[in-house]
Amino acid sequence: MIKKQFYLLFALLISSYFMYGQLTPIPDGRRLREIIADKYKDGNLLIGGTTGQWAFGTATGEILDREFSYVTPENDFKQRQIHPDNTDKWNWSQADSWIGHIATNGQTLRMHGPISPQCSNWVKDDARTAAELEKNMRDFMEALCQRYNGTLGFEYMDVVNETVINGAWHKNKSGFGWEVPWFIIGQNSDENKTPLYIRYAFEIASEYVTDTKLIYNHHERTIINLSWNLVKKTILYLRGLGLRVDGIGWQAHINAGWEQIKGQTDALRDIIDWAHQNNLEFHITENSVFLNGNTPSDYEKQADTYKALFDILIEKSNNGEIGWNTWHIDEGHGSKTENYPAIFDKNYKAKPAYYAIQLALEAEGDYTTPYEVGFQVINTESGFPIKDCSVIINDDTVRTNSAGLAVFQNVTAGIYNARAEKKYY
Repeated sequence: MIKKQFYLLFALLISSYFMYGQLTPIPDGRRLREIIADKYKDGNLLIGGTTGQWAFGTATGEILDREFSYVTPENDFKQRQIHPDNTDKWNWSQADSWIGHIATNGQTLRMHGPISPQCSNWVKDDARTAAELEKNMRDFMEALCQRYNGTLGFEYMDVVNETVINGAWHKNKSGFGWEVPWFIIGQNSDENKTPLYIRYAFEIASEYVTDTKLIYNHHERTIINLSWNLVKKTILYLRGLGLRVDGIGWQAHINAGWEQIKGQTDALRDIIDWAHQNNLEFHITENSVFLNGNTPSDYEKQADTYKALFDILIEKSNNGEIGWNTWHIDEGHGSKTENYPAIFDKNYKAKPAYYAIQLALEAEGDYTTPYEVGFQVINTESGFPIKDCSVIINDDTVRTNSAGLAVFQNVTAGIYNARAEKKYY
């Protein structure tokens, strides 16, 4: 049984290359934010992108505003940017710039300024004492929360990040490495000896951020590990203290083919189910899918991984709130671009990964229902329909009728190559 009818317009004798503004080519199909607004009106699915204030007015910023109604500033809200030491020096300019930007572009924002390894070298200096670190952390968190509480569009906040690694607490190290120096502040006396900085951060956020949802963020490339058990126990511990935790986040920096690793997709479904069962939102807060090459087959493999993730997120959005955020918008800037992780290439052209996400959102997880798809072909000079024109989708050909319409039967959701041909004698 045919579920729906779709009619598309083929305009002949016109260039197929369009520009958005003057910086980036527009992908085929609808923009991601348009699909979300149309098909996911319950608000259970957020689709977003990450960049910095530096990108305003650039090609990267153009893509961000064109494609996403949900944004995450990458570094502008972090301790190392706003309050890097224990002086009276504060730098709010980059963070403040987002207030007007999201208002102008109709976006919501997640403050990515967590107590985490993303801190200043002053904090990481081995000479710091527990008292100095606690004061700096409290000063920063209280100021951050009070400054932006109630700000229109500031709907989420990463409170802590990367607290656990390899199933154990992420701790301080000698020198200036990838570490959590806040661990020096001390530990609680509970069963898991939870670091005090985690409790303090959520105490401050729970007190001063009343209009923003609080996220406990976590990063490891695999979903199957002991770290998630410790993260879940910590969230329940915090809630047992009467503190608010509204969501759990996963920084999904993974390799193409991740979905083919045994148990990964089932484990992701399980952690999302656990979140929803405990009245928590689930967010993929930073998604990258890395490649070893940039051949067409590499790009298709990457697209398959993005699609597999989105199929799960769309499925689970029926049971609770889900967020997704790409960490790499394009490959024209940023780290690890040599591994081609983004959904737009260095020339800001949409990659197969973009179209895989677009397809998953448009299909809403349904890839089997047959559709009737119609193409109308018109002459752009005269405006009249063109009859007896061949319309080809992959290997199927249908000729247009007197109204310029070619109708294909039993078309399932997918990405197809289409063209129109007319020979004049």
